[in-house]
Amino acid sequence: MPLINLIGGGKLGSSDLEIQEFHIVPWGARSTMHALQIATEVREELAELVLSRYGKMALNVGDEGGFMPPMKTIAEPLEFLSKAVDAAGYQAEVGYSLDCAATHFYDPATQRYHLMGNHLSREELVDLYRELCASFPILSLEDPLHESDWEGFAQLTRDLDIQIVGDDLFVTNPDRVSKGIALGAGNALLWKVNQIGTLSEALDAAVLAQRNGFGVQVSERSGETEDPIIADLAVALNAGQIKTGAPVRGERTSKYNRLLQIEEELGSQARYAGQAFRQPIRRLGANLGCPAIGEPPFSED
Repeated sequence: MPLINLIGGGKLGSSDLEIQEFHIVPWGARSTMHALQIATEVREELAELVLSRYGKMALNVGDEGGFMPPMKTIAEPLEFLSKAVDAAGYQAEVGYSLDCAATHFYDPATQRYHLMGNHLSREELVDLYRELCASFPILSLEDPLHESDWEGFAQLTRDLDIQIVGDDLFVTNPDRVSKGIALGAGNALLWKVNQIGTLSEALDAAVLAQRNGFGVQVSERSGETEDPIIADLAVALNAGQIKTGAPVRGERTSKYNRLLQIEEELGSQARYAGQAFRQPIRRLGANLGCPAIGEPPFSED
Protein backbone atom coordinates (compact mmCIF):
# COMPACT_ATOMS: atom_id res chain seq x y z
CA MET A 1 0.00 0.00 0.00
CA PRO A 2 1.49 3.37 -0.96
CA LEU A 3 1.36 6.49 1.20
CA ILE A 4 1.36 9.20 -1.44
CA ASN A 5 2.68 12.70 -0.76
CA LEU A 6 0.40 15.24 -2.46
CA ILE A 7 1.17 18.42 -0.45
CA GLY A 8 4.61 19.31 0.86
CA GLY A 9 6.13 21.79 3.27
CA GLY A 10 8.74 21.95 5.99
CA LYS A 11 12.45 21.87 5.12
CA LEU A 12 11.63 20.29 1.76
CA GLY A 13 9.15 22.96 0.72
CA SER A 14 8.96 26.62 -0.20
CA SER A 15 5.82 27.53 1.75
CA ASP A 16 5.18 28.53 5.36
CA LEU A 17 3.93 25.03 6.25
CA GLU A 18 6.04 23.58 9.03
CA ILE A 19 4.67 20.06 8.51
CA GLN A 20 6.80 18.30 5.89
CA GLU A 21 4.42 15.93 4.06
CA PHE A 22 0.68 15.35 3.71
CA HIS A 23 -0.26 11.99 2.20
CA ILE A 24 -3.33 10.19 1.05
CA VAL A 25 -3.53 6.56 2.16
CA PRO A 26 -5.69 4.47 -0.23
CA TRP A 27 -6.33 1.74 2.32
CA GLY A 28 -9.58 0.64 0.69
CA ALA A 29 -8.09 -0.08 -2.74
CA ARG A 30 -8.30 -3.61 -4.13
CA SER A 31 -4.70 -3.70 -5.33
CA THR A 32 -1.63 -1.55 -5.85
CA MET A 33 -2.83 -0.79 -9.35
CA HIS A 34 -6.18 0.39 -7.97
CA ALA A 35 -4.38 2.43 -5.29
CA LEU A 36 -2.38 4.26 -7.96
CA GLN A 37 -5.53 4.89 -9.98
CA ILE A 38 -7.10 6.44 -6.87
CA ALA A 39 -3.99 8.53 -6.24
CA THR A 40 -3.86 9.81 -9.81
CA GLU A 41 -7.53 10.79 -9.87
CA VAL A 42 -7.31 12.49 -6.47
CA ARG A 43 -4.19 14.36 -7.55
CA GLU A 44 -5.98 15.68 -10.66
CA GLU A 45 -8.85 16.96 -8.53
CA LEU A 46 -6.40 18.49 -6.05
CA ALA A 47 -4.56 20.27 -8.85
CA GLU A 48 -7.79 21.96 -9.94
CA LEU A 49 -8.52 23.08 -6.36
CA VAL A 50 -5.00 24.39 -5.80
CA LEU A 51 -4.97 26.19 -9.16
CA SER A 52 -8.32 27.81 -8.47
CA ARG A 53 -7.32 29.03 -5.01
CA TYR A 54 -3.59 29.83 -5.35
CA GLY A 55 -2.75 30.11 -9.05
CA LYS A 56 -0.31 28.35 -11.36
CA MET A 57 2.82 28.78 -9.25
CA ALA A 58 1.28 26.67 -6.51
CA LEU A 59 1.32 23.66 -8.86
CA ASN A 60 5.11 23.49 -8.68
CA VAL A 61 6.19 20.38 -6.81
CA GLY A 62 8.81 19.74 -4.17
CA ASP A 63 11.48 17.09 -3.72
CA GLU A 64 8.96 14.26 -3.40
CA GLY A 65 6.37 15.43 -5.89
CA GLY A 66 3.86 17.14 -3.61
CA PHE A 67 2.31 20.49 -4.52
CA MET A 68 3.67 23.52 -2.68
CA PRO A 69 0.74 25.93 -2.21
CA PRO A 70 1.23 28.87 0.19
CA MET A 71 -0.75 27.31 3.03
CA LYS A 72 -0.08 28.23 6.65
CA THR A 73 -2.10 25.95 8.95
CA ILE A 74 -2.00 22.19 9.43
CA ALA A 75 -5.72 21.82 8.78
CA GLU A 76 -5.68 23.60 5.41
CA PRO A 77 -3.85 20.84 3.45
CA LEU A 78 -6.10 18.20 5.01
CA GLU A 79 -9.19 20.20 4.04
CA PHE A 80 -7.98 20.44 0.44
CA LEU A 81 -7.13 16.75 0.34
CA SER A 82 -10.56 15.91 1.72
CA LYS A 83 -12.26 18.00 -0.97
CA ALA A 84 -10.16 16.34 -3.69
CA VAL A 85 -10.93 12.86 -2.37
CA ASP A 86 -14.64 13.70 -2.21
CA ALA A 87 -14.59 15.10 -5.76
CA ALA A 88 -12.91 11.92 -7.01
CA GLY A 89 -15.50 9.77 -5.22
CA TYR A 90 -13.17 7.90 -2.87
CA GLN A 91 -14.35 9.10 0.56
CA ALA A 92 -14.82 5.54 1.84
CA GLU A 93 -11.44 4.27 0.65
CA VAL A 94 -8.89 6.93 1.57
CA GLY A 95 -7.35 8.10 4.82
CA TYR A 96 -4.52 10.55 5.52
CA SER A 97 -0.99 10.50 6.86
CA LEU A 98 1.42 13.22 7.98
CA ASP A 99 5.18 13.29 8.14
CA CYS A 100 5.52 16.04 10.72
CA ALA A 101 9.36 16.07 10.94
CA ALA A 102 8.83 17.84 14.26
CA THR A 103 12.55 18.07 15.07
CA HIS A 104 12.78 20.78 12.41
CA PHE A 105 10.36 23.10 14.19
CA TYR A 106 11.46 22.27 17.75
CA ASP A 107 13.63 24.72 19.66
CA PRO A 108 15.74 22.84 22.24
CA ALA A 109 16.62 26.11 23.99
CA THR A 110 12.99 26.88 24.85
CA GLN A 111 11.72 23.27 24.59
CA ARG A 112 8.89 24.59 22.45
CA TYR A 113 7.56 23.79 19.00
CA HIS A 114 7.34 26.82 16.68
CA LEU A 115 4.21 26.06 14.68
CA MET A 116 1.78 28.35 12.86
CA GLY A 117 3.18 31.40 14.66
CA ASN A 118 2.76 29.82 18.09
CA HIS A 119 5.26 28.39 20.57
CA LEU A 120 3.69 25.14 21.73
CA SER A 121 4.61 22.85 24.59
CA ARG A 122 4.65 19.12 24.02
CA GLU A 123 1.25 18.81 25.71
CA GLU A 124 -0.23 21.55 23.49
CA LEU A 125 1.14 19.88 20.35
CA VAL A 126 -0.24 16.50 21.44
CA ASP A 127 -3.64 18.14 21.97
CA LEU A 128 -3.41 19.57 18.44
CA TYR A 129 -2.77 16.10 17.02
CA ARG A 130 -5.75 14.76 18.96
CA GLU A 131 -7.96 17.46 17.44
CA LEU A 132 -6.71 16.71 13.92
CA CYS A 133 -7.37 12.99 14.36
CA ALA A 134 -10.87 13.77 15.59
CA SER A 135 -11.55 15.94 12.51
CA PHE A 136 -9.92 13.86 9.75
CA PRO A 137 -9.42 10.12 9.18
CA ILE A 138 -5.69 10.24 9.92
CA LEU A 139 -4.17 6.77 9.96
CA SER A 140 -0.49 7.55 10.51
CA LEU A 141 1.76 10.22 12.04
CA GLU A 142 5.49 10.18 11.38
CA ASP A 143 7.88 11.99 13.72
CA PRO A 144 5.11 13.96 15.47
CA LEU A 145 7.58 15.00 18.21
CA HIS A 146 11.29 15.76 18.23
CA GLU A 147 13.80 12.97 17.79
CA SER A 148 14.75 12.56 21.48
CA ASP A 149 11.30 12.73 23.06
CA TRP A 150 10.84 9.05 23.89
CA GLU A 151 8.33 9.83 26.64
CA GLY A 152 6.21 11.96 24.32
CA PHE A 153 6.19 9.27 21.62
CA ALA A 154 5.07 6.73 24.22
CA GLN A 155 2.27 9.04 25.33
CA LEU A 156 1.03 9.57 21.76
CA THR A 157 1.18 5.84 21.06
CA ARG A 158 -0.98 5.18 24.12
CA ASP A 159 -3.43 8.00 23.41
CA LEU A 160 -3.99 7.68 19.64
CA ASP A 161 -5.06 4.37 18.11
CA ILE A 162 -3.20 5.09 14.88
CA GLN A 163 0.21 4.32 13.46
CA ILE A 164 2.98 6.38 15.13
CA VAL A 165 6.09 6.13 12.96
CA GLY A 166 9.65 6.81 14.08
CA ASP A 167 12.08 8.12 11.46
CA ASP A 168 14.37 10.61 13.20
CA LEU A 169 13.50 8.71 16.39
CA PHE A 170 14.78 5.32 15.17
CA VAL A 171 17.01 6.14 12.15
CA THR A 172 16.72 2.47 11.07
CA ASN A 173 19.01 1.60 14.00
CA PRO A 174 18.31 -1.71 15.80
CA ASP A 175 19.52 -0.27 19.13
CA ARG A 176 17.09 2.63 18.93
CA VAL A 177 14.29 0.35 17.74
CA SER A 178 14.92 -1.85 20.81
CA LYS A 179 14.60 1.19 23.06
CA GLY A 180 11.34 2.19 21.38
CA ILE A 181 9.94 -1.30 21.85
CA ALA A 182 10.87 -1.33 25.53
CA LEU A 183 9.31 2.10 26.14
CA GLY A 184 6.27 1.66 23.89
CA ALA A 185 7.45 4.72 21.97
CA GLY A 186 5.83 4.46 18.55
CA ASN A 187 4.48 1.35 16.86
CA ALA A 188 6.14 1.53 13.44
CA LEU A 189 9.61 1.96 11.98
CA LEU A 190 10.33 4.16 8.98
CA TRP A 191 12.76 1.93 7.10
CA LYS A 192 15.39 3.70 5.00
CA VAL A 193 17.74 1.08 3.70
CA ASN A 194 20.81 3.34 3.50
CA GLN A 195 20.16 5.23 6.73
CA ILE A 196 21.98 2.84 9.07
CA GLY A 197 24.78 2.14 6.59
CA THR A 198 24.36 -1.49 5.50
CA LEU A 199 21.55 -3.66 4.17
CA SER A 200 22.28 -6.25 6.87
CA GLU A 201 21.78 -3.75 9.70
CA ALA A 202 18.66 -2.38 8.03
CA LEU A 203 17.22 -5.90 7.80
CA ASP A 204 18.05 -6.48 11.48
CA ALA A 205 16.04 -3.37 12.37
CA ALA A 206 13.06 -4.43 10.22
CA VAL A 207 12.88 -7.97 11.60
CA LEU A 208 13.28 -6.72 15.18
CA ALA A 209 10.37 -4.32 14.62
CA GLN A 210 8.14 -6.96 13.01
CA ARG A 211 8.77 -9.57 15.68
CA ASN A 212 7.62 -7.09 18.29
CA GLY A 213 4.41 -6.13 16.52
CA PHE A 214 5.72 -2.90 14.99
CA GLY A 215 4.85 -1.91 11.45
CA VAL A 216 7.62 -1.28 8.93
CA GLN A 217 7.10 1.56 6.46
CA VAL A 218 9.64 1.30 3.65
CA SER A 219 10.68 4.78 2.56
CA GLU A 220 12.46 6.60 -0.22
CA ARG A 221 14.95 9.40 0.39
CA SER A 222 14.50 13.00 -0.74
CA GLY A 223 17.46 12.78 -3.11
CA GLU A 224 16.23 9.69 -4.95
CA THR A 225 17.46 7.93 -8.07
CA GLU A 226 15.50 5.80 -10.52
CA ASP A 227 16.74 2.58 -8.88
CA PRO A 228 13.54 0.74 -7.83
CA ILE A 229 15.18 -1.58 -5.26
CA ILE A 230 13.03 -0.40 -2.33
CA ALA A 231 9.92 -1.70 -4.13
CA ASP A 232 11.43 -5.20 -4.15
CA LEU A 233 12.53 -4.86 -0.53
CA ALA A 234 9.07 -3.71 0.58
CA VAL A 235 7.55 -6.88 -0.84
CA ALA A 236 10.41 -9.11 0.38
CA LEU A 237 9.92 -7.81 3.93
CA ASN A 238 6.14 -8.21 3.70
CA ALA A 239 6.08 -4.64 5.02
CA GLY A 240 2.71 -3.84 3.49
CA GLN A 241 3.42 -0.14 3.06
CA ILE A 242 5.77 2.06 1.10
CA LYS A 243 6.33 5.83 1.05
CA THR A 244 7.91 6.89 -2.20
CA GLY A 245 6.43 10.24 -3.15
CA ALA A 246 3.83 11.35 -5.69
CA PRO A 247 3.82 9.40 -8.99
CA VAL A 248 4.94 12.38 -11.07
CA ARG A 249 8.69 12.03 -11.84
CA GLY A 250 10.97 9.23 -12.95
CA GLU A 251 12.66 8.64 -9.61
CA ARG A 252 9.18 8.14 -8.06
CA THR A 253 7.33 6.37 -10.86
CA SER A 254 10.13 3.80 -11.17
CA LYS A 255 9.16 2.39 -7.75
CA TYR A 256 5.47 2.29 -8.60
CA ASN A 257 6.15 0.65 -11.96
CA ARG A 258 8.22 -2.03 -10.22
CA LEU A 259 5.44 -2.64 -7.67
CA LEU A 260 2.97 -3.09 -10.54
CA GLN A 261 5.33 -5.57 -12.18
CA ILE A 262 5.66 -7.54 -8.96
CA GLU A 263 1.90 -7.52 -8.44
CA GLU A 264 1.41 -8.87 -11.96
CA GLU A 265 4.09 -11.54 -11.42
CA LEU A 266 2.49 -12.68 -8.16
CA GLY A 267 -0.98 -12.84 -9.68
CA SER A 268 -3.52 -14.32 -7.27
CA GLN A 269 -0.87 -14.61 -4.54
CA ALA A 270 -0.60 -10.82 -4.23
CA ARG A 271 -2.41 -9.46 -1.15
CA TYR A 272 -2.99 -5.73 -0.84
CA ALA A 273 -2.25 -4.65 2.73
CA GLY A 274 -4.54 -1.64 3.10
CA GLN A 275 -7.23 -3.39 5.13
CA ALA A 276 -4.78 -3.82 8.03
CA PHE A 277 -5.15 -0.10 8.70
CA ARG A 278 -8.81 -0.51 9.60
CA GLN A 279 -8.05 -3.08 12.31
CA PRO A 280 -6.71 -2.24 15.79
CA ILE A 281 -3.45 -0.49 15.05
CA ARG A 282 -1.55 -1.28 18.23
CA ARG A 283 0.01 -4.39 16.70
CA LEU A 284 0.21 -3.25 13.12
CA GLY A 285 2.99 -5.66 12.23
CA ALA A 286 0.79 -8.56 13.31
CA ASN A 287 -2.18 -7.12 11.43
CA LEU A 288 -0.12 -7.11 8.26
CA GLY A 289 0.76 -10.74 8.80
CA CYS A 290 4.50 -10.02 8.95
CA PRO A 291 6.30 -13.30 9.56
CA ALA A 292 9.76 -13.73 10.99
CA ILE A 293 12.19 -14.10 8.10
CA GLY A 294 15.29 -16.05 9.00
CA GLU A 295 17.07 -16.00 12.33
CA PRO A 296 18.50 -12.68 13.50
CA PRO A 297 20.90 -11.09 13.35
CA PHE A 298 21.14 -11.00 9.57
CA SER A 299 24.63 -9.55 9.88
CA GLU A 300 25.90 -12.90 11.20
CA ASP A 301 23.81 -15.19 8.93
